[in-house]
Amino acid sequence: MSSLPRRSLLKAAAVAGAAAQFSWALGRGEARAAAPVESVPAGERPATVGWLEPEGLGAAAGSTFGAAWPKGVHPDGQEFSLTRADGTAVPVQTWTTARWPDGSLKWTAHAVGPEAAGSERFTLAAGAPVAGAKTVSVTETDRRITVDTGTVRAVVRKDGGKLVESVTRDGVKIAGDGRLVLLRQSDLDDGDQGNEKWERFDGEISGAVVEQSGPVRAVVRIDGKHRKGSRSWLPFSVRLYFYAGSESFRMVHTITYDGDQNKDFVRGLGVRFTVPMRDAMYDRHVRIAGEGAGFLTEAVQGITGLRRDPGAAVRTAQVKGQKLPDPATWDQRVTTRMQYVPTWGDYTLSQLSADGFALRKRTKPGHGWIAAGGGRRASGFGYVGGVTGGLSFGLRDFWQKHPAQLDIRNAAGDEAEVTLWLWSPEAQPMDLRFYHDGMGQEAFPEQLEGLNITYEDYQPGFGTPYGIARTSELLFWANAATPAAADLVAQAEAVRVPPQLAVSPEDLVRARVFGGLFSPVDRSTPARAKIEDRLDYLFSYYKDQAEQRRWYGFWDYGDIMHTYDEDRHQWRYDIGGYAWDNSELSPDLWLWYAYLRSGRADIFRFAEAMTRHTGEVDVYHLGQWAGLGTRHGVQHFADSAKQQRISTAVYRRPYYFLTADERVGDLMHDLVDSDETFLVLDPIRKIRTEPYTPDRHALSIGFGTDWSGLAAAWLTEWERGGPKAAKAEARLRSTMETIAAQPNGFVQGTGLYDLDTGRFAVATEPVVGVSHLSAMFGLVEMCAELIDLVDLPAFKSAWLDYCRYFNAGKTEQAARYGKNFGTLLLFQGHSRQDAYAAAQLGDAKLAARAWAKFDKSDGYTSAMVWDKTPVQGSDALEPGYEHLWISTNTTALYGLAAIQNLALVGDHLPA
Repeated sequence: MSSLPRRSLLKAAAVAGAAAQFSWALGRGEARAAAPVESVPAGERPATVGWLEPEGLGAAAGSTFGAAWPKGVHPDGQEFSLTRADGTAVPVQTWTTARWPDGSLKWTAHAVGPEAAGSERFTLAAGAPVAGAKTVSVTETDRRITVDTGTVRAVVRKDGGKLVESVTRDGVKIAGDGRLVLLRQSDLDDGDQGNEKWERFDGEISGAVVEQSGPVRAVVRIDGKHRKGSRSWLPFSVRLYFYAGSESFRMVHTITYDGDQNKDFVRGLGVRFTVPMRDAMYDRHVRIAGEGAGFLTEAVQGITGLRRDPGAAVRTAQVKGQKLPDPATWDQRVTTRMQYVPTWGDYTLSQLSADGFALRKRTKPGHGWIAAGGGRRASGFGYVGGVTGGLSFGLRDFWQKHPAQLDIRNAAGDEAEVTLWLWSPEAQPMDLRFYHDGMGQEAFPEQLEGLNITYEDYQPGFGTPYGIARTSELLFWANAATPAAADLVAQAEAVRVPPQLAVSPEDLVRARVFGGLFSPVDRSTPARAKIEDRLDYLFSYYKDQAEQRRWYGFWDYGDIMHTYDEDRHQWRYDIGGYAWDNSELSPDLWLWYAYLRSGRADIFRFAEAMTRHTGEVDVYHLGQWAGLGTRHGVQHFADSAKQQRISTAVYRRPYYFLTADERVGDLMHDLVDSDETFLVLDPIRKIRTEPYTPDRHALSIGFGTDWSGLAAAWLTEWERGGPKAAKAEARLRSTMETIAAQPNGFVQGTGLYDLDTGRFAVATEPVVGVSHLSAMFGLVEMCAELIDLVDLPAFKSAWLDYCRYFNAGKTEQAARYGKNFGTLLLFQGHSRQDAYAAAQLGDAKLAARAWAKFDKSDGYTSAMVWDKTPVQGSDALEPGYEHLWISTNTTALYGLAAIQNLALVGDHLPA
């Protein structure tokens, strides 16, 4: 039996995105899904909160989550209480992350500490929070910030090179000298390593601020650059998170590349701590996690396996990490010869690919390493210390973001040194050079010819990594003694999957956030069930492809590929604009809406990785293009199209509001002034036919991919109440008004924007400027939200007209606008605009067209055969695993977004 045709499959994921939003209208599906809670007055309904994964809090310090509230229900400043299923209260810290225009709470964030352990479900409701047995406190001096969780105390520096000066527990120093390390290599002489030159740079702090000070959660932000001598480069931003009562803390570490891609090769990038070693050599322990629950479990000086036996009680205690009995009680044939038992001071676990790690150890520098084991995928977790205390440490996404490495050094000395390498120095240097020489594409005509053959929009000097960033997450535990095996496993699991609390999909639907464009998963009829099954099918396809194709690595993890090569049975990873997707046609939105509807942990984690990647790696954070993202390509920064449609805050908003993640909040705030980038770069410079020079008072900005990105940043800043909220609100309202005032509204296509007034000039002549891409990068979501928030009937009318006429016949288009829209694509993806307009206007005929365009147009139609027949004799590296033989392209993702909106068509959906 044949499988899905060889079409563009990220036409599958745009179809999936449409699908994830289309379902909320199935036979008025929203009301049907929300019915169980509709009988309770809105102001009295609490939110249901549960763990994303069943393990609960585990060994983590705490969890922070977001909750959404209907407009007008909770006033600004409302307190909230959190209770377990049995009614007992849990300490919770609350702050506001967004407000409705009337000032009422829209999104709130909530932090819980270790006291939330042991429960699966909670209720969040208006009310005074209970005080915890322990609170986190913060004190400051001119040069230091001290955070005390009630269990551990950390001293953070505001200057110098030690980010974390010390970590103590019960007055005992567990770790200190927490610092950043960078190794730079100045050249790459391919094939000849004789010219390598390594330089060490150390993190130098430019400032540190307290962002939160308790009572449940404290956050400290530290900024700086890596310095050696007179040179400072590779800016870093580090946040430290502490929870009341916790013995651990979390680090979120971001670097932004500002080097010369041809000269500044990162050879190693790490976070380093020292750990005092106070105990006897045989009471010092090393624990390094392998894959799953597997561990290297050793003492610095082992007494097991010796020719002479110290005694079963002694051996058992050492394996458990407990203090050994007095040596006088041992077999003295061991005690008198302990000086001849080697001490192993150095350990290294290196994960240089997604498929293998190696572990080795040595006694001390100057002596040979011996192999100590290996495996496939390490957890990125370890411990060093002794019976009087030690440090556990872990790096999240260790193998997924290879090459990574864990080092323990000098465990047999007075102080051990622990380094978590975000980029392993044993790997090849980080090579960010552009991948080809331009092939003669010096001018626009040649560049357009290149675009026509490889789909790559090349321009000399534009394929630069200058300004891209990457964020990593680390966890540390200050242990009073060497943890038991079960505790170590729990700590390693908390590194691998940080516990996340989440409100239910029903609560999110009830709040009508994100424009109300979703409802919970509904399989109540065969048609609904079929749509849901296909959404699940396509998610599992992409999840499996990430594994089969090894879409992993420090810069790559979180992205997917754009288009499939049917002949090679391989994604077009090496062909111009067909390679890395870089958010093309909004797979980010497909995934987030799929999570909002389902509450599924696997979808959340996939979307989380994508948000981390696309917001950091695919976007510029420094330089002339700061605030712009890069179109899809062989390298994430390679394409010369630098645009708002990639950097748009619409992709980050769900993750931010669901988790209150400060780093993602920074990324969205940084976009507020990105309208200034249109002075620097014209997005359509290569295809303009009319004379145009960017001018501060007349910038050409499109009403689709450009304005939707700007609007997302402005809306987010406004509702968050950020420092530029007033400006953002004014920009939103003025651009909405002047888009609506255009002769053809959104169909006009573009306008001339004044940076000083924030308004578009109203054109004197009607123009038809419609592209199939205009609504593909968050415009639908932004318009739905803004229409719900801002009472501007002319804007709503202009948007509904665009929705009604995109999929209309050419004769109908010409009758309305004097000209048809020309050749268009993505009709299935645009069926959600039909559905939206049908629901808003109560138009049964338009609702029927929405279903027809969705079911039988140019994406995933009902005529296709959906199966997972393996390809036999495939050229893929893992033949036979390629279970969905279909050419994939992001256009399909947007068509799936149409399915998610299908609820709008009401009774016109077949049973």
